[in-house]
Amino acid sequence: MSESFPSRLGKYEVLREISRGSMGTVYFGHDPYIDRAVAIKVAHPEQLQDEESGERYRKMFFNEAHMAGRLTHPNIVAIYDAGVDADICYIVMEFVEGGQTLKPYCRPDNLLPLGKVVEIAFKCAKALDYAHRQGVIHRDIKPTNILLTTDMDVKIADFSIAHMTQVDTSETLPLGLVGSPRYMSPEQVCEDYVTHQTDLFSLGVVIFELLSGRHPFVADSFSRLVQSIVNDVPPKLTELRRGVTEELQRIVEKAMAKDCAQRYLTGGELAADLARAFNTLLEAPEENISEQEKFVAARQLEFFHGFPEGELWEIVRAGHWSDYRDREEIIVEGDIDDSFFIIVDGEVAVMKNGRELRKLHAGDCFGEMGYLAKTRRTATIVALGATTLLKLNSAVISQASMNCQVRFLKVFLRTLIHRLSLTTEQVSRDRTKE
Repeated sequence: MSESFPSRLGKYEVLREISRGSMGTVYFGHDPYIDRAVAIKVAHPEQLQDEESGERYRKMFFNEAHMAGRLTHPNIVAIYDAGVDADICYIVMEFVEGGQTLKPYCRPDNLLPLGKVVEIAFKCAKALDYAHRQGVIHRDIKPTNILLTTDMDVKIADFSIAHMTQVDTSETLPLGLVGSPRYMSPEQVCEDYVTHQTDLFSLGVVIFELLSGRHPFVADSFSRLVQSIVNDVPPKLTELRRGVTEELQRIVEKAMAKDCAQRYLTGGELAADLARAFNTLLEAPEENISEQEKFVAARQLEFFHGFPEGELWEIVRAGHWSDYRDREEIIVEGDIDDSFFIIVDGEVAVMKNGRELRKLHAGDCFGEMGYLAKTRRTATIVALGATTLLKLNSAVISQASMNCQVRFLKVFLRTLIHRLSLTTEQVSRDRTKE
């Protein structure tokens, strides 16, 4: 660590330098009061002292604390504190274990599997959707501002040039040329009015790079880059990487649509399409079963009793139907995802530490806590014989009609309460036996 900085800032211990960027130097630190590791970003003193730009730099530096401090989301780096100590400006943030950015995975010789790219993009879209609903536009989405944890989870960072909009209105503001040019939307590079859709365009560029290892807009000067972003059609991803589906191609094209009217309106819409693309890439292929057959099968399940036909059709068309072989693992203990499963046919075993806890049959469901809170799975679920499941997640359900969402949530919560009640009774019986 530089000798110009003390070993403490406020109550925090400053231990070692992690990285250095244009907005500040990041140190690994420790909060002795809560006993947790933290990251401490310290403003560059020479930029603070600049007579012409010092005040603007200071405002941008603390803008990150002001903007990201409003946000609480598992895929956004948390801001804990900010302050000034002996003229040193600092921000205290969540320390991301691993802390590697997406940049290394944008090279053609180091690409991630297609499924992992879609999973990362899905989490980013959900996080941006949350930020946008709070009125925050990031304005600088790029690979170096997206961190990966050691278990490959995602954290969006660096809200230093983020902008606050009026929530629940269509008001936008001319904000000038800010951000990283290679990842700007057409409206950004033209210094036009921007909305939250500019972040979705930038995320589309990031997804393109992660899938192909190349940038969609190639130019040798800033002016040509601007022209390319505004006018050029990127090459087809299906021609750049084997395995990219037409569905995934359409998703990236829509995210990078030059006309906002043709682009995704919300991160939630983008996430829903990515969830479907993920299923197409990773799940076993569906049998040739008609939608009418799926509807008839779903209508017979206890979970959907009381659903009007129109709302049940929404669920049938939104969900993913999967077949599993005998002893095939469906959920693995310790994994993280937000999927919720309803057994259409067959049965499954709930396993913990290799011991079977109980069996679930057609009409039963599982995965409630993962769907609700995206927590680590606490048990392994294994198919017992040929089993058919209806798989749902929050992004897909959020695209259903409001009446359908409310009805689904009521049944879901009733099922969750019943499951917790059974678990409590089982624990009580086990203690009595002891």
